[in-house]
Amino acid sequence: MSASRILKWVTGSFELILAIPLIGGTLVISSGYTVLGLMFILHIVTLVLSSKNREPMYGSILGIITSLLAWIPLVGWILHLLTAIFLMVTAAQKPRAAVAPPPPPPFGT
Repeated sequence: MSASRILKWVTGSFELILAIPLIGGTLVISSGYTVLGLMFILHIVTLVLSSKNREPMYGSILGIITSLLAWIPLVGWILHLLTAIFLMVTAAQKPRAAVAPPPPPPFGT
């Protein structure tokens, strides 16, 4: 399992915890919103690793958007939940097989 898939599981789990209404809100507010900054950094790292591995990146992109907008009460809850779902679905997907380039044409034709 690649590092980007592991990070998708980790960030997806964190996002799922933050999506629990009272628990997530308490964690965010009691940390002085530092948790959102930490999640922002983790989503950027996951995005970079996913890009290098040519894996789906939309969960990490949504996570970055979530980290920026999660201070809005109802919007934050919905975004945390959607981000957790997208990250965990992409982490659970089987990696695509690499497509080999077509063979070169025969010499002399």
